[in-house]
Amino acid sequence: MSYGFEYVTALESAKAGHPYFHFDRYDTYEWYLNLGGLSNANALYFHGRLPTWNNFVNHPNYDEFWKKQAVENLLHKTTVPNLNVAGWWDQEDFYGPLKIYELLERNDPDHLNYIVAGPWNHGGWREGSGRTLGGFDFGRDTAKDFRAEIQAPWFAFWLHGKGSLTQPKAMMFETGANQWKSYEAWPPVKGIESKELYFRANRKLSFEAPNDDGLFDSYVSDPDSPVPYRPRPITSTYPVDEWSTWLLRDQRFADHRPDVLSWETEPLTQTIVVSGDVVANLFASTSGTDSDWVVKLIDVFPEDDQQPAVDGDSRRPLGGYQLMIANEVFRGRFRSGFEKPEPLPSNQPLEYKIDLHAVDHAFLKGHKIMVQVQSTWFPLIDRNPQKFVPNIYLAGHSDFVKATQRIYRTPRQASGVVLPLVSR
Repeated sequence: MSYGFEYVTALESAKAGHPYFHFDRYDTYEWYLNLGGLSNANALYFHGRLPTWNNFVNHPNYDEFWKKQAVENLLHKTTVPNLNVAGWWDQEDFYGPLKIYELLERNDPDHLNYIVAGPWNHGGWREGSGRTLGGFDFGRDTAKDFRAEIQAPWFAFWLHGKGSLTQPKAMMFETGANQWKSYEAWPPVKGIESKELYFRANRKLSFEAPNDDGLFDSYVSDPDSPVPYRPRPITSTYPVDEWSTWLLRDQRFADHRPDVLSWETEPLTQTIVVSGDVVANLFASTSGTDSDWVVKLIDVFPEDDQQPAVDGDSRRPLGGYQLMIANEVFRGRFRSGFEKPEPLPSNQPLEYKIDLHAVDHAFLKGHKIMVQVQSTWFPLIDRNPQKFVPNIYLAGHSDFVKATQRIYRTPRQASGVVLPLVSR
C-alpha cells in the first residue's frame, strides 16, 4: 500500500520541485492508520485524478485488465540471450526476475536463459562495491564481482564475440556462508531433499511432526492496531532512506507481540543449507470471513555472536539478531485463485500453501531457525477488514473488525514450512 500510494503520487501528481507526497507527520504508520479505509485516498487527496490509483481501486482482482499487462502471459520462449539478475533483499521486485527466469526456462532449446542472485537490494548490483547492506558485511565486493566477472564477460561474448561463455545456468550468492555457488539448474534438483519444519507447542520448531502436544496457537488480529512491517517510526518511502534496507531489519521488534506467533528450533548442531523454493503449509482459521496471513522465515543469530556488522562507520554485535531470509503475505479471499475472491468460513480450519519464494542461505551451526506468522504488515500491506467485502479498496470504517486467528499443529493439520535442504 505505502509503496503504491507514494509511487503513484510521485508519478502522476508531482509538482515542479515537489515530487513527493507531503506527510504531515514523521511516522507514516500513524498517518496511514489515520487515513482509515483506502476509499479515503480518493475522497480526501486524489479526488479521482490519478489513473493508476483508480486502476487499483477498480480492479481489485486478477481480471482482464491485469491479464493483458501480465508479463507471465507474454513470455513463452527464450529467443535471445537472457541474463536475469535478482537481489535477495530487493525491496521492490524480488519476484520479477526469478519468475521471468522460470517462465523462459520452460522453453529454452538453445540454452540462452541464465540467472544470477546476490545479496543486494533493488538494483544494488549496478554500483558500489556490494560488500555491505543494511549493516551486514558479506566479506567480499559482491557487486564488483558481478560486474567484472559475470556482466562484462557476458556482454563481451554475446555482443562482441570475445572470450568464451563460462557462465553456469544459475550463479547464486549463498548468504550466511557468504560464497558464490554455481548450479546446473534453478531451483537445484541434484542433492536436494525437501523436509518440513513443523510448528510445535511452546514456540518450538522441529523436523519431527506434531503429536498430541496441543491443537493450535492463537492471537487476536486488530486492524486498528496493525503490526508494523519495520520498527517505528516508519519514514516515507521517498526519498529512499530506510525503505531500501528494511528487509534486513532485526525482527525482534515483532517477536513476542501478542498478535505475532513465533516458533524456533534449538541451536543448530550443524550448518543447514537451504537452496531453492520455500513453501509454508498453514492450517489456519479465523473468526472473521477474510484474513491475511504473513509468514516470515528468519535466521536467529547466537546470543554471544560478536562478529561485527558494519553500518556506515559504526560497528555493532549481532547477538540474538533475527534476520529475515524469506517472506510473503497471502490474502485468504484468494485461496481458490486471484480471479475470484471468496469469503472464508468462520472458525473453520483451511489449508494454505504460501510460496515464500527462492533462497540460497546457510543457517550456520549455533544459529536457530525461526518462523513468524501474523495477519497485518502495515503500512506495507493495506489492512484486511477481516470481514469479507466485495472490494477492500472501498471498505468503510465499520467493515474493519477484530478476529481471532488460529494456527493448527496437530498430526492431521500440521502447519510448518517445507525447506529444500542441501544433502550432506
